[in-house]
Amino acid sequence: MSKTFRPSLPTIASSYYANPDHGSIKEKLGDFLHPDSNNLPMYKDKPNFPPGKRKATNANKAGVAILFFVGLLWLTGMLPFPDSSSTGWTSETKKWASRRETVRQAFITSWDHYAEHAWGMDEFHPVSQTSKNMGCAVQHDSCPPTGWIIVDALDTAMMMNLTSRVAKAREWISTSLDFSKVDSEMSTFETTIRVLGGLLSAHWLSTSFPSLAPLKDDDVGAKGEDLYIEKAVDLADRLLGAFDTETGIPLSSCILNTSVGVGSKGDMGSASTAEATTLQLELKYVAKLTGEPFYWEKAERVMEAVDAPRHEGGLVPIFIDPKTGAFRGENIRVGSRGDSYYEYLIKQYLQTGSREQVYLDMWDESLEGMKKHLITWSENANLTVLAERQNGLDQGLTGKMDHLVCFLPGTIALGVTHGKTVAQAKAAMGSAWGKGQDEDMILAEELMKTCYGMYAVTPTGLAPEIAYFNVDTPPRQWNSSDPDWKMPRSSAFDPLPTAPWRDDYDIHSNDVHNLQRPETIESLFYMWRITQDTKYREWGWEIFQSFLKHTAIYNDAGKVVGYTSIKDVNHHHTGNNKILAGSNVSRDNMEGFWLAETLKYFYLLFEDQVSEWNDLEKVVINTEAHFLPRFDIGAEGKVWKTGWERKERGSKTSH
Repeated sequence: MSKTFRPSLPTIASSYYANPDHGSIKEKLGDFLHPDSNNLPMYKDKPNFPPGKRKATNANKAGVAILFFVGLLWLTGMLPFPDSSSTGWTSETKKWASRRETVRQAFITSWDHYAEHAWGMDEFHPVSQTSKNMGCAVQHDSCPPTGWIIVDALDTAMMMNLTSRVAKAREWISTSLDFSKVDSEMSTFETTIRVLGGLLSAHWLSTSFPSLAPLKDDDVGAKGEDLYIEKAVDLADRLLGAFDTETGIPLSSCILNTSVGVGSKGDMGSASTAEATTLQLELKYVAKLTGEPFYWEKAERVMEAVDAPRHEGGLVPIFIDPKTGAFRGENIRVGSRGDSYYEYLIKQYLQTGSREQVYLDMWDESLEGMKKHLITWSENANLTVLAERQNGLDQGLTGKMDHLVCFLPGTIALGVTHGKTVAQAKAAMGSAWGKGQDEDMILAEELMKTCYGMYAVTPTGLAPEIAYFNVDTPPRQWNSSDPDWKMPRSSAFDPLPTAPWRDDYDIHSNDVHNLQRPETIESLFYMWRITQDTKYREWGWEIFQSFLKHTAIYNDAGKVVGYTSIKDVNHHHTGNNKILAGSNVSRDNMEGFWLAETLKYFYLLFEDQVSEWNDLEKVVINTEAHFLPRFDIGAEGKVWKTGWERKERGSKTSH
């Protein structure tokens, strides 16, 4: 299929109406500000809000203002929370509301530090207060920005009702974000999940839920109404150049101003399997919004090519050749370069109304493959380890887990219940809920514990980038063929410094850095929502406090001004070792996903109110934590359908 490239859509200049930030009043007062909106309009047709919705919102401004100040009094403790017998407010509710607000303040601190010293820039070094853009092949002062921080963090600011900051970001997108000027090689994957995903999420939230950080330019018929989607379509068109290969598997990079794909300089030109297969949610939603099927077809063709060899257990090597479709090497892992391939299998199934059975089948097969080939247990504490087969499934197993693997517990739970709580799923499935579902939930719970332990085992309470595990020789393996076999369970973590479970973790000196990664917090969020077990919230609060304590940046007056990734999780960064300018304990980098993912998942973990926009039965969340709506393709004719079928194992496939 030939590449389709359309000229950049015109930028919409718009004025901005910055309302004061609303604090956390929305969360405290429930969902009364949230209008009902189930429609998924194509952006060409303009969003169709129910009659009187915006009018009602405006009419209630006085009441909202009063309630806002009442909420502030609640937060500060000047006004006691209402008695639970009449309102449902309890000390537990107040505790989580307070913790959620602490997360929100950390986001504000991080955002404002960036805005003061690096506004519009793609990379930010918060200790030295330096920055740079990535949009030009040769670095110079006028390198164009790509939105890697502002666009990536925008929907988090919306969810937190930070209206003035959203207004500033929206103005920047309107006046400064121009993909036609970007002439450097941009990662196809990163640009898609961060920038395209961020624009799509901002479009959906701003048009479907106008009470979230409300701006007048988002109103129906306003001149800025289509800003986010027009920027998204322009970017999607430019990224399609990466898909112009013999197999349809995208090249690793794309030059946006010319829409030309560029192959990897290393790995013999191979593409990362995960990166090639983690573009589908975004492109399918663009297809849905625009009514243009070629985005859908581009996304699907990749999945067909990757699945064609039908690897054992649904587990695929981490490199693939875009020219031939052949996999390179035999390295099998669910960490870097492999992770989100598996994540997007179940999420593609859920995104399109649970109608595309092929992706559920692929997910189920790969999960069974992980159990059979990759799961083992640690020597002392029976910690469940998702290991690697670096030389193929018939070769040795390495007890190693990237922090990236920690997306999996939450994804497994999502695959079991499809976003319902366990209680709801059991009631809905009835007798169909059986041993398999119980087994998968236990696996999710045990892997979640292992990931939490990666934090609990270090002096700072922060996880390293990679952890190795001491496992039995030979490693114990899953034994589903034995009807009496039961999955080993770990016991509670003994807090003593000499507790044997600590010896199961082996952290190498090259892996002691912490990059503010979100995967464990992401899974804690899913596990809390799905199991309703409060231990996941408490674990999250412990981890968040460790971030506050050990990654904060202080100015000369002792005030926290930002947060940074750090070099060594085994080194305490408190007291005289506070992170200041010139400190040797920081990596001096604020990762974009700190704002876009990590703090967002903390915020949602401590949120009690399930609303239309954060209901796991109604949304699908991309791998950069951008929220997209599910849509049902069942009643929409022949355009939105799975355009390929799986081949029989061993059959030959041509491209």
